[in-house]
Amino acid sequence: MAEGVETLEVGKLDPTFCDELASQPGGEHVRRCFACGTCVAGCPVSEVAPEFSPRKLVRQILFGMRKEVLSSPLIWYCLVCYRCTARCPQGVDFADVMRALRFMALKGHYAPPNVVEMVAGIDREFQEARANRIRSAFEQELAAFARQRSETEPEGEAQSKATEAQDAPEAKE
Repeated sequence: MAEGVETLEVGKLDPTFCDELASQPGGEHVRRCFACGTCVAGCPVSEVAPEFSPRKLVRQILFGMRKEVLSSPLIWYCLVCYRCTARCPQGVDFADVMRALRFMALKGHYAPPNVVEMVAGIDREFQEARANRIRSAFEQELAAFARQRSETEPEGEAQSKATEAQDAPEAKE
């Protein structure tokens, strides 16, 4: 057998898993997936965590690998950013499929009950860090840009433009 190839035992597969997911809000179109990989190509999580593959998860769902999917921490990796959904040629709303899988994982006791709060806290922490880093970088770039402009423009013209920029929002109100 080739290295890295997993053998599926038919007796361990759940043929009702895909049907159950498809009956959940968000999971309705999971069967449309034909594993083209467009979702993976645009996924920001797949870029930093190669083990996360929406395509692989859908294949596991279609095969009936309930326990493997619902107990996997990978279903919590998804940012629910909808990039995969926007790019999918088959109209599979993978972000909503992930929401349905998470619901099923909690309902079936495959995930700890506090995982939603834990993931939400992690997301919040990283969004705050991202916003702070962007704010800091932008402020540094803006200061450098302003210095560069003031060095290249005549003094009166730069002051006039700065005054216009400050007055512009007030004029709209």
